Amino acid sequence: MSTVKINVKWNKDVFKDIEVDTSLPPAVLKAQLFSITNVPSERQKIMVKGQTIGDETWGKVTLTNGLTLLMMGSADPIPEIPTEKVKFLEDMTEAQLARHMQYPGGLKNLGNTCYMNATLQCLKSVSELRDAVKQFVPANVSHSGQGAMMIDGSQMVTNALKTTYQQLDVTSEAFMPLTFLATIHREFPRFAEKDDHGHLMQQDANEFWVQLMQILQMNIPGKKLNNEIASNSIADKSLIDQYFGINTQAIMKCNEAPEETPTVSEERLLQLSCFISQDVKYLLTGLKNRLEEHITKHSSTLNRDAIFTKSTHISRLPAYLTIQFVRFFYKEKEKVNAKILKDVQYSMVLDVFDLCTPELQKRLIPIREKIKAAEDAKLDRERAKKLGEPFTEPKNLTRLPTSFPDDTGSNNSGFYQLNAVLTHKGRSSSSGHYVAWVRRSQTEWVMFDDENVTPVTEEDVLKLSGGGDWHTAYLLIYGPRTIEYEDKSNDGASGEANVNAMDTTTSANGAKP
Repeated sequence: MSTVKINVKWNKDVFKDIEVDTSLPPAVLKAQLFSITNVPSERQKIMVKGQTIGDETWGKVTLTNGLTLLMMGSADPIPEIPTEKVKFLEDMTEAQLARHMQYPGGLKNLGNTCYMNATLQCLKSVSELRDAVKQFVPANVSHSGQGAMMIDGSQMVTNALKTTYQQLDVTSEAFMPLTFLATIHREFPRFAEKDDHGHLMQQDANEFWVQLMQILQMNIPGKKLNNEIASNSIADKSLIDQYFGINTQAIMKCNEAPEETPTVSEERLLQLSCFISQDVKYLLTGLKNRLEEHITKHSSTLNRDAIFTKSTHISRLPAYLTIQFVRFFYKEKEKVNAKILKDVQYSMVLDVFDLCTPELQKRLIPIREKIKAAEDAKLDRERAKKLGEPFTEPKNLTRLPTSFPDDTGSNNSGFYQLNAVLTHKGRSSSSGHYVAWVRRSQTEWVMFDDENVTPVTEEDVLKLSGGGDWHTAYLLIYGPRTIEYEDKSNDGASGEANVNAMDTTTSANGAKP
């Protein structure tokens, strides 16, 4: 190694005794000068005795101790000192973290209004509903000397919800839903009840959920099909009926008189109930337990009371399936709605094929077969990749439809993916705390604890199944499970499209549609 000390003149400045290792290329010297002058290497022009020094070699230039080099070039501006102190993620408050990560805004608690906040955040995860509410235009408006005024209380609630959702979509700051709460109290005084100290009382989130859905059912019109033809007149119904409406068929047979003609009845619901008993450990078990019941009623054949078997199945599935865990029961002695803490597990993917009528199952099979072929192809690719075997990545990816062409807002496969969870923490429905957990993307979840918005994982969400005093799932929203498949018919292939797929399922509050 040969080291010399040189001087460098740049503008009016002279930098003395700079050590240079001549065995290294000139680029190293330029890097040294950049650290001293802030002149980038590409702008430096270094000369000595009429020779220009390049980057790779010294050429005919011989450096000696005390030699002065001339450098030309303009320096980059010196970075300014930050006006605000640098704040690390771990030092941020939850609100600051939400703004930094561009999370949706939360809702301020106005005094035991967490039941309302959690409900609004869960329903906001349904993009079709959120967009329809934001486009709502009141119909019944009276005009007086003080201007236009809505006279329909349900429309006032819907319009206030519209304002709330609009505000949440334009800011990550927490929003105070005062107008919405005021319209709820005006339309439904029971939600305005106060305790002996004048504080608003806690309410049952599911009761509020049901009431709000009924209001939206009256005011949000449904989507029309392109050909204006729909089965079961679904297109003439509200958006709530289309995207949340469940049709069930019940068949009642007399066990003691098989010759008696069975009676068939139909019912329309907006949510399913999972009743919790000693043997219920999983969500599907609780749902299936209600499919068959034994009822005592009058038999026209026997002319007396007899045992009947009532079998209920789903005849129409909505795009968004709402399920309530029936966790509260009334204790007469304590006069309180006590909570069942039992652990009832649920999954991210739900298959309700077995809950459907044979007629609906037959309609679900074609898409289910495509989904199975898609998942098999995906597993084959993953296996080949793991074993180092050759495989072909899918091309011309297309999404499988998630609803029947003649039934807007339906589900055509029986498969769902979890979109949102509303939880309760406490021992009674009239006390404790409600929180919303919402899917933001395929891999991201967010917890809305009133104004506090925090990222969580799928594992965190699956731990909300109960078993203790922690947050416990009370309401679930399952949404469409969409699949992308490779349609080779565009490449001239004949017959059924080849299906290769990946999950691209919906999300919430800023999620994929």
